[in-house]
Amino acid sequence: MHHATPRALYTDLLRSPLAAVDLVRDGDCIIVPSGAGEPPALLTALSERRREFADVKVAQILALRKYGYFDCDTTRHVRHLALFFGGASRAAGQAGWADFVPAYFSEIPQLIERGLVAADVVFALASPMDEHGYFALSLGADYTMAAVQKARAVVLEVNPNVPFACGQCHVHVSQVAGIVESSDPVFEVGLPQIGAVQQAIAGYVAEMIDDGSTLQIGYGGIPDAVVMQLTDKQDLGIHTEMIGDGILKLVQAGVVTNRRKTFMPGRMVATFALGSQALYRFMHHNPMLEMHPVSFTNDPYIAGQNDNLVAINASLQVDLLGQCGSESIAHLPYSGTGGQVDFVRAANRSRGGKAIIVLPSTAKDGTISRIVPTLTPGTHVTTGKNDINYIVTEYGVAQLRGKSSRQRAEALIGIAHPDFRQELRQAAAKILLC
Repeated sequence: MHHATPRALYTDLLRSPLAAVDLVRDGDCIIVPSGAGEPPALLTALSERRREFADVKVAQILALRKYGYFDCDTTRHVRHLALFFGGASRAAGQAGWADFVPAYFSEIPQLIERGLVAADVVFALASPMDEHGYFALSLGADYTMAAVQKARAVVLEVNPNVPFACGQCHVHVSQVAGIVESSDPVFEVGLPQIGAVQQAIAGYVAEMIDDGSTLQIGYGGIPDAVVMQLTDKQDLGIHTEMIGDGILKLVQAGVVTNRRKTFMPGRMVATFALGSQALYRFMHHNPMLEMHPVSFTNDPYIAGQNDNLVAINASLQVDLLGQCGSESIAHLPYSGTGGQVDFVRAANRSRGGKAIIVLPSTAKDGTISRIVPTLTPGTHVTTGKNDINYIVTEYGVAQLRGKSSRQRAEALIGIAHPDFRQELRQAAAKILLC
């Protein structure tokens, strides 16, 4: 039997983006990687041809760009299925014409494997093929690797600006049904703006991080402010879901060595990347970094094998029992569960671990408290009362694990904005917490 060379297979699979969309059938669910791993030429082509389809869904965590298919008038043709809302998809989710699937990030691959989330087609941005016929889905291994195993058709958008990373993020040309080529720069995300409140919160968190700790850092102003204050630490390790420029800065400063990690020493682990061209270049063939599926990076049992794991994630609202609403504003979806609970549980399992939830004490220019007696009705609970450990505002640190409901209320009122402490005490007394 004649086996074609990888290069011959590649040439055979090459087509235009508009032609590659022929691989999609009515009723299909297209799986797209998180963030920068989304393939712009393919999603643009799908958008241009969207009216030719019926009941096609595009499932993704964190859509970054508002493609033409984000259109309330054509949802019967192509509809967005959000596993987490970002700037591009949030308005559609809040208006009800994009759908939402609640799930822990770590379990999305399992939902795909078990057929609970359909994966008929994969559209993904990929690195150029190596001499062995492999591409790297380095920007988003996440749940996409599980979808590659299930999909009828895997379509790759090959771009020379996508790094070829180490880890379990490779797809062989023999698994692919179509290839399109593009050469636009990979989507970049700058570091968020950091204000005085973020700086203050970051100061408390930085004090809690010992030399030799392994970090998981979420995305946002406060986590990035924390990173800026870690430049005097030594031998930090990284086991995270997202790698961004904050972590890159720590590597460049010599702070991250991964030497003292107890799980996969010497190597950083992540499942998706979102940052600058400098970050993407750093990832290329770098043995210090491995990109793995989220079922590996975010599994609390696996991640918790790192001693002194410090997980830093943000929330929108916290009640006096310590329940966190991190993904909605009342009933309106804002983001999604993501990996917050995965890493809170991982840090709770970790020997010496610390699960830290950060939030400013107020919202809307100081007019409302983010620490509340009970969550606003309709709020989607993200981290529950039994998982919560540390909560940090610009007024200090509340440690809740092992504390009674009364002690929790007292600790949280102590880090609320002073303007709201009196009314929080009165409300707590009413609900018999203080």
